[in-house]
Formats: sequence, C-alpha cells, structure tokens
Amino acid sequence: MVVKYVNRKGQTYYLHRGVTRAGKPRYYFSMRAEGDLAEEMPEGYEIYEHPNGQVYLRRVRPRRTTEEEVKVVEEELRRCERLRYYKVDVRGKAVVVYEPDQEVEGLKEVLSWLGRGKGEEVEGLVERLVEQMLTYTAVLRFVLVDEEEREFVAERYCFLGRVDDWIGIGGPGDLRELAKRYVRHLGRESFYELL
Repeated sequence: MVVKYVNRKGQTYYLHRGVTRAGKPRYYFSMRAEGDLAEEMPEGYEIYEHPNGQVYLRRVRPRRTTEEEVKVVEEELRRCERLRYYKVDVRGKAVVVYEPDQEVEGLKEVLSWLGRGKGEEVEGLVERLVEQMLTYTAVLRFVLVDEEEREFVAERYCFLGRVDDWIGIGGPGDLRELAKRYVRHLGRESFYELL
C-alpha cells in the first residue's frame, strides 16, 4: 500500500522513492500520485507536517521536550478564545507558537458574505476554508535551557529590520509560569513591548 498523508489543508501527499547520484535511496513527499511511490516508510524516519501544511519526511529525533510541556503551552492558548487559530510546534529544544498571518475575523466575514447567509452549514464551510487558507509565522518560543531542572527561557521574534531574530524576554524559569506570563500578550500591541 502506498504511503500517503493528508495535511490540515486536506491536501494529499505521496511518499516518493528515488536514488541519489551516489546510488543511495532518497525519499520525498509530493502531491503527484504517479512515479516511483514508496509502499512503506524507511526505517528511522517519520512524517512531519509544518504548521503551514508542508509535509516532510525527516529522521526520528530524540525528544528534548515532553508531551506534557507542549500541552502546557497549548492549554494556555486555549484559555483565550482570540488565540484559537494559533498553532504549537516543537523545534529541537523549543516549544514554538505560530501566529496566523491573516486577520482571521475579517477573513471569516468575507467568506460568510460569499456564502450569502448564516447557518450551521455555511459556518462549518467557513471554518474549514479558514483553516485551509491560513498561513503562520513563528512569534513566541520557550527554549529548554536546563534539562535537569526543566527550566525554559521565553523568546519572542523581533521583526525590526536591523534585528530580525529571536530576543529573550524572560526566564530561566518554570514553563507553566512563563507561558502564563507571555501567551496572553499574543495578538496584542503589548507583545511587541516585551523585552
């Protein structure tokens, strides 16, 4: 059976098999359903979906953060309805929060208007379309700095032309306390004042 994966946007990706110049096997995902399709995952690899929906095959990496630590950040996002469309991902030693690039309520309003009416059917369609259309940018991360004590530092992305990099805003400290202190600023002007 061919290895395929459906991403959050409803796009189907197929795992392809090829050969490098050195004659070694090479694997990659594509939306093309033809070619040399792989029938099983290569050993030691996993499927990874980026918050923007791109699908990759990557080596299985040892986890530096725990599932519980990721849930701490996700729970903090769920506490605030306006952060409903934010996404969480793990990158190495960091739990990263991604913000939608689009103004979600405006997008929903336009899509609802195109549906010419309100009702559960149109609202469900609008939600699915919004989920498919959104793209994301990493804006906040919690980086594990002490694996023994499980201490993190909080960093936000600075979009100033002369900086364009992560800057520290708090810690080291307990992830739950850092998430509680900084997640609430997401989507607000106060976020860009955090230093």
